[in-house]
Amino acid sequence: MNKTLITGATGFLGKHLVDQLIESGEAGNLRLFCREEAPVGERPGVEVVRGDITSAEDVSRAVDGCSRIYHLAGFVSRDPKHAARLHDVHVGGTRNICEAALRHGVEKMVLVSSSGTVAVSRNPVVHDEESGFKYELVYRWPYYLSKVFAEKTALWFHREARLPVVIANPALLLGPGDETGSSTGDVALFLRGQVLSMPLGGMSFVDARDAAAGLIGTMHNGRLGERYLLGGPNWTFRSVVECVAEMTGLRPPIFSLSPPVARFSGQLGRKLLPLVGRSFEMDDATIEMSAYFWYCNSAKAAAELGFRTRDPVQTLRETVEDLRRRGL
Repeated sequence: MNKTLITGATGFLGKHLVDQLIESGEAGNLRLFCREEAPVGERPGVEVVRGDITSAEDVSRAVDGCSRIYHLAGFVSRDPKHAARLHDVHVGGTRNICEAALRHGVEKMVLVSSSGTVAVSRNPVVHDEESGFKYELVYRWPYYLSKVFAEKTALWFHREARLPVVIANPALLLGPGDETGSSTGDVALFLRGQVLSMPLGGMSFVDARDAAAGLIGTMHNGRLGERYLLGGPNWTFRSVVECVAEMTGLRPPIFSLSPPVARFSGQLGRKLLPLVGRSFEMDDATIEMSAYFWYCNSAKAAAELGFRTRDPVQTLRETVEDLRRRGL
């Protein structure tokens, strides 16, 4: 039992994690759990098990023979219509992986969640691991709400069944390699001229390569039952937009709108712009979330895991270069 299982290995963060583990000489010990429709690149020596995270039987088969698990499998959507699927994947999938980990005697599991479960507010407050779940805010966003209950599921198994689990909470992931645009899509929206007013809130972001290194640190040094925020700088959205504008030569928005006016303008734009051959791609949830502050403090991860982040401007530059190279 020396295999390391990675779920969600074909995602943005998962691919960087797999690459770093291979570089450290772990290729022969890796098992990747992937859906049938998710192809895996050529990775000599790496075992691949096909299946669905919502199938308890598939998950148990994947976990059998593994002593460590990185659980990254997820579904990213801001569409309220996807609430049921988000719950099935994040909450049901986490329950399946926890039960299988107990059944097969896994030594340690890292559950990868999101900083947005605890680090979000209407005001520019910097949150840490003790800030608590933000039910009163995230209930309107099924993605984050499902992540909250996935964490609660894992913590219940830790408390009641002594599951050896640690939770890692990365901030917004940027950097190269996001092939689906699930994390870097907001930067792509600006590059396509879709950000028409300056957002009022702020965010923490982290290079996906640094977050992957943080997950490895969590596996090696994270304390069981604990949560670790893996974030970078806390910048206003204005700072992010202006930084990207400066490096691309694009013009940033010159005015801001209150959230109700911004939502109304977005709804109007989605109806009227197609009449003149244009489109407005930003959805209501994205507009709403951009008025909040997603600030976090990663001092705990730095002290206990050795977590470090690179120059954020370089991360933004490489994000833009990668998006443009792929025409997104």
